[in-house]
Amino acid sequence: MNRNDSQQDQNLIHQGRAAETLTTRQGHPVHDNQNSRTVGNRGPMTLENYQFIEKISHFDRERIPERVVHARGAGAHGVFEATGQVGDEPVSKYTRAKLFQEAGKQTPVFVRFSTVGHGTHSPETLRDPRGFAVKFYTEDGNWDLVGNNLKIFFIRDAIKFPDLIHSQKPSPTTNIQSQERIFDFFSGTPEAMHMITLLYSPWGIPATYRHMQGSGVNTYKWYNQAGEGVLVKYHWEPKQGVRNLTQAEADKVQSTNFNHASEDLHAAIERGDYPQWDLYVQIMEDGAHPELDFDPLDDTKIWPREQFPWRHVGTMTLNRNPENVFAETEQVAFGTGVLVDGLDFSDDKMLQGRTFSYSDTQRYRVGPNYLQLPINRPKCQVATNQRDGQMAYHVDTFPGQDARVNYEPSILSGPKEAPREHNPHTPYVEGQLVREGIDRPNNFGQAGMQYRNFADWECDELISNLSGALAGCDERIQKKMLEYFYACDEDYGKRVEEGIKQLQGKAEVQPQEYGREASSLY
Repeated sequence: MNRNDSQQDQNLIHQGRAAETLTTRQGHPVHDNQNSRTVGNRGPMTLENYQFIEKISHFDRERIPERVVHARGAGAHGVFEATGQVGDEPVSKYTRAKLFQEAGKQTPVFVRFSTVGHGTHSPETLRDPRGFAVKFYTEDGNWDLVGNNLKIFFIRDAIKFPDLIHSQKPSPTTNIQSQERIFDFFSGTPEAMHMITLLYSPWGIPATYRHMQGSGVNTYKWYNQAGEGVLVKYHWEPKQGVRNLTQAEADKVQSTNFNHASEDLHAAIERGDYPQWDLYVQIMEDGAHPELDFDPLDDTKIWPREQFPWRHVGTMTLNRNPENVFAETEQVAFGTGVLVDGLDFSDDKMLQGRTFSYSDTQRYRVGPNYLQLPINRPKCQVATNQRDGQMAYHVDTFPGQDARVNYEPSILSGPKEAPREHNPHTPYVEGQLVREGIDRPNNFGQAGMQYRNFADWECDELISNLSGALAGCDERIQKKMLEYFYACDEDYGKRVEEGIKQLQGKAEVQPQEYGREASSLY
């Protein structure tokens, strides 16, 4: 095809459509890039979400072999010990998950802490959410509780996740991370205000992995022997206390050590100072809860503790370092869909999008047989009819199985369906298939409450960090972000606006000279 033919094709393509129209890779115009197709505006999502699946599956394959997100991490082995209670009630009232049922019952775990947006060898002092992923090796198979340290997230629909991360990554033209690109995305994403308020405060730089909270972030479900379900949120609280760094403190640490968090975790375990976290849950009856000013499935919101108290269910202790970081910490693979009997999904759209994305990206990054690796393999019996594929080195058969049979049903041999011992959890779902945002976005309320709840030094740090980040941004981005800050809290907006004005003109990039003139080599 010559240049003229190519130009003619382009002219045909653009007939009746603006050149800047957003499309799928198939050339289909995208009319709504903010909302997945769901049953009602609260979810659940449906499998034929072609636009979402095309977008997220391509995003999952953007890096080889480093994780697209959570690339920089540290891990450790340990044990989770249950109380047998949820607060002061028997845990069996709410869930039949076996790992929680008996006081003193211990379940092996592997935990991976991480930064989110930066590469494998990036400093651990960078402002970023921290991943907090726990793999429980239960008698019923693995359970992965995958979340972060800040309890909420930037967005509430997974279709926006590739765009969020693209804005956080280095520019494709300069390979440099840009606050203007970051806030350009945020200026069109008001739901991110709660997370922004936390991220640009000292909570955006935990002092160490041992001194940070963890959370499941999304809303999950528990269900009991009768199949009755409730909504649940998970929270990890460090027994070591919570510590965060100011930007100046982080800069000081980074000047001498960009591995400080990994080093701190490894050294503590090595000397027998085993870090511990208590696991708490919040419980809510399943439903829309119109009495609340937010949707309980919205992952940009925190459930108020005074209405939904934290209830203790157990304690995790990390007591053994990896023998090989690559084989364990780097090849460990988590997924939000990895649940055991008694635990379930809610209709949270972000959770359902993550559930496709996490396992899909592991198959791409580690391979289709990633669950055969020792760090990922369940510690209970495994018998499947899945065979072959890249790097297969084991066959999931049971002792005495006829190796010819790799299908089900079979009279001759092979694994049989497990008998159902309890009533299944069967939530009712109905609604129109739509692309709509939720009815109660309340994008600014909790962000304002968080600002007013900060200590003075945390507010000062927040204003300084935001002002510095925005001072060099396009005026249109500044204007929109200030509109959001004022919507959160009048004082919040006023202080950021004043901070930007004070820095205006100083934030321009000036030519830099580095180092001193060297003497000649002899």
